[in-house]
Amino acid sequence: MEAIAIISIFVLASFVGFEVVSKVSSTLHTPLMSGANAIHGVILVGAIIVADHAETSLELGLSVTAIILATVNMVGGFVVTDRMLEMFKGKARDNSNKSKGEK
Repeated sequence: MEAIAIISIFVLASFVGFEVVSKVSSTLHTPLMSGANAIHGVILVGAIIVADHAETSLELGLSVTAIILATVNMVGGFVVTDRMLEMFKGKARDNSNKSKGEK
């Protein structure tokens, strides 16, 4: 019965998460992504602490997997945030190819 409850919670959380994320406007995406990066940093620190306290090889393997996945998730979030911020910047003008008479 406990497994059914856990699966039900996972399915409901996945559905609610999808609905919430799909309703976010593009102007709010970058600030929310920055907040998510901070949460992923905390998850990474937690995974490192769990790896430090691992007693069996299974625990160590799972915690190392969690460290790798959290790192990939956090770095990917920063890359996406950086690309989103680049979209908001104006395009730089290249004045090196223009002659003195042109504006």
